[in-house]
Amino acid sequence: MKRMLGFTVIASILFFVNVSHCRTKLVALPERADTVIRLDNPNSTLVEEERVLTLQKGTNQVDFSWTGVSIDPDSICIKILTHPKEVNIISVSYPPGENALVWQIYSPQPYEERIRISYLLKNIDRLITYKAIANKEETKIDLQSFLVLRNFSGEDFSQAKILLDYGETFEKQVLHEETRQMLLLTRQNVPIEKRFTFDAMVLPWDPEKVQGNVGIPVTYVAKNDKKSGFGEFALWNGKARIFQDDGHNSTIFLGEDNLNFTPVGDKFSLYTGDSRDIVITQRKMKDIKINVKKNNLGSIVLYDTDEIMKIEIENFKDAPANLTIVENILGQWDMEETSHQYEKEDANILKFNLNLAPKAKQTIIYHYHRRNVR
Repeated sequence: MKRMLGFTVIASILFFVNVSHCRTKLVALPERADTVIRLDNPNSTLVEEERVLTLQKGTNQVDFSWTGVSIDPDSICIKILTHPKEVNIISVSYPPGENALVWQIYSPQPYEERIRISYLLKNIDRLITYKAIANKEETKIDLQSFLVLRNFSGEDFSQAKILLDYGETFEKQVLHEETRQMLLLTRQNVPIEKRFTFDAMVLPWDPEKVQGNVGIPVTYVAKNDKKSGFGEFALWNGKARIFQDDGHNSTIFLGEDNLNFTPVGDKFSLYTGDSRDIVITQRKMKDIKINVKKNNLGSIVLYDTDEIMKIEIENFKDAPANLTIVENILGQWDMEETSHQYEKEDANILKFNLNLAPKAKQTIIYHYHRRNVR
């Protein structure tokens, strides 16, 4: 084995045996009766193991030592399971210069006592990955989630229960330097919305002045709720590979994205690529200073603006499209007039959500003022 996790039990009312180790030990290493690896926290892995100790009447010394593995000593806890009201932990000590700790445990009678040891083990972690397959119409996806366990801790687990905060419990052998992938959940026919998003802070306003075609990012949007087949727990973040049914018993690979952590009730989106079927041209039609204030030297120190923005949208697709236009107005501002309703994401970002008909055009015009510009 690559490591050693050791227990030593010494009954203080019996005898002591001198050995070549740095501390007196009576070697009686009980095998693990049960092991649980908890992966709820993405930054730390909690290991819980149960063992049966042979305790003598009186004070027993229980030694917990390890080599070749990285355990946080401050995280180690012990719990008495069989006789919790009779068997007591008197003290705990950390021998200097050793990866070990020693418990003094008092037992009123000789007992075969089941205990639970828990500790944080380093270099064993997990990843969450997703595989999404959209139907040909891009209205639904089949979503699978996988748990990938990577064990480089130096410890072998012959049989362990592997737990996340959702999904089924896996009982697997996990060896040092082993990576295991396990199917965590499957959801079929999850309703999605295919959405095009134009962000005016990122994409060029006039595609005709740009060499090459300008693509509009496309995402699949779904909701973590019961209607979509979810809604029981948050979805962990992880890499997602997105495919589409091509209608000929095969799939097309659309791309990869990261599915962000999604609480119950929130939406998640998967980026599938850029589309050139929608062309957007944005121009500022008016931008003048008003309510100008000057200092004694005649320099402008404060003013408002009068601005008009025009956005022309053309859908070249033979199908309708859902489009979001993201605009950014810096500073203090107010809207005087707009041709379309919008939503404010925060103080500076507003979104226009449009439903474009096939082969159709739309024009957004909004008139606003920025206030107290210096």
